[in-house]
Amino acid sequence: MAYFVGAIIILTIMKNVRIREAVESDLATLLQFEQALIEAERPFDPTIRTGHLHYYDLKEFITNKEAMVVVAEVDGQIVSSGFGIAKTARSYLDHEQYAYLGFMYTLAEYRGQGINGKIVEVDPAIIAYEKVGFKKHIIEMRISSDNHESQA
Repeated sequence: MAYFVGAIIILTIMKNVRIREAVESDLATLLQFEQALIEAERPFDPTIRTGHLHYYDLKEFITNKEAMVVVAEVDGQIVSSGFGIAKTARSYLDHEQYAYLGFMYTLAEYRGQGINGKIVEVDPAIIAYEKVGFKKHIIEMRISSDNHESQA
């Protein structure tokens, strides 16, 4: 089982971008990002309920030793986020656990600059998992059965 040591990782990507582990005082901003992410995904997933909801327990993820929430700051403002968390693999796979990456969000005015990609590249969760033998693998995708039948 992989655990994170809670060390704060700081990396300067560009002159004024800083990647670091999220702390509880970041929660208000992260909750705003979560709502923006939900609204962006609703047009693509009709199964998401209407009204206010949460995908994640972000406070739990920030304090969980098996998860790592990471943010990117520009001039002290959080502009991007992501997390990695250990998950149990399906029983028929040749590995017991894998790292799930999620909550990838960047403010619109900072998109296209590679900031979120840098979060993934330097995410302490990924580094920690790779050190204990995890390997990068495929992206999970899905299609509804209705859509699949109409393509046939």
